[in-house]
Amino acid sequence: MSQSFVGLKVEHYRKNAGLSLRELAKQADITPSMLSQIEKGHSNPSIQTLKSLAKALDVPVFTFLMDEVDTRELVVRGDQRKQITIDGLEYELISPDFTSQLATAIMHLKPGTSSSETPMSHKGEEVAFVLKGPIHLSLLGDAYKLDTGDSVKIPAQALHMWRNPSNEPVSILFSVTPPSF
Repeated sequence: MSQSFVGLKVEHYRKNAGLSLRELAKQADITPSMLSQIEKGHSNPSIQTLKSLAKALDVPVFTFLMDEVDTRELVVRGDQRKQITIDGLEYELISPDFTSQLATAIMHLKPGTSSSETPMSHKGEEVAFVLKGPIHLSLLGDAYKLDTGDSVKIPAQALHMWRNPSNEPVSILFSVTPPSF
């Protein structure tokens, strides 16, 4: 994290709060000179100084350390979803990517296919919503038939398997945290 990045954040929040350099410095119990050096990127604030500034500005400390987010990268257009095929299963990625703590995708199962040969588990928990059913689910040894509109929470490490015994394709929307496919 560059010093100037943190300094720009501090300056931004100070100005948004309508505080002068002297006012914020006094509230954070640092010198105006030190605050000026931080905002200009000439001084690297200690964690304690960041905590004092955050308290004075009424923002969480991590606010100063977070990268700016390009919101355009967060939007996924319906006609621009990433299409992924893993082990013969077709997915549409609803999330922009797999880099965050949560991933959402639509799994499409062709008639007569299953998500795996035997029940499998993964480290993340999952919530699934049947967009187009019916679909059969084996979850921890129990069997369920889920219809369109039904949903299920699958705990972390729970053995499960989806099976489409019908003559029609089915689609399941699911979110997994952390992402694991």
